[in-house]
Amino acid sequence: MHLPPDWGIFGTLIVSFLVFWFVFGGLFFKPFLQLIADRERRLKDLNAETERLLRDEKAAVERRATELAAVRREALSGREQERRVVQENAAHAIEQARTAARAELDQVRAGIESEFAAAGRQLEELAGRLATELASRVLERPVADSTQLRLNS
Repeated sequence: MHLPPDWGIFGTLIVSFLVFWFVFGGLFFKPFLQLIADRERRLKDLNAETERLLRDEKAAVERRATELAAVRREALSGREQERRVVQENAAHAIEQARTAARAELDQVRAGIESEFAAAGRQLEELAGRLATELASRVLERPVADSTQLRLNS
């Protein structure tokens, strides 16, 4: 037996699907994707800034090495005692520069790691809130927040 399709129900389903598609796309998916794109852009900016700082650090070390070579040439032209004094000062300056460069690099890395951790926590919180809100709207009743349940247990 062949049942003819009910075109009214079929049309209603199509219209409902399109309405839900645009509503959920505009309210949930588009802002969430924009948030993710913004976070990715900020992380790329932080990565570019880190790479720039590393290049600057390398240029500073090279510049200091060049300056050290000039100091050594001048020291060799002078007396032996002056040469010793200049060499000791240069070694001290290099060690201070390396220590400062290491400290700055460690500080930048720690800042980036904390930014990554903060971004991850914010994304988890946002995902939990969005999931709870979506579930509440779909089920048409309040739903317990899963992040609170995880914190309580």
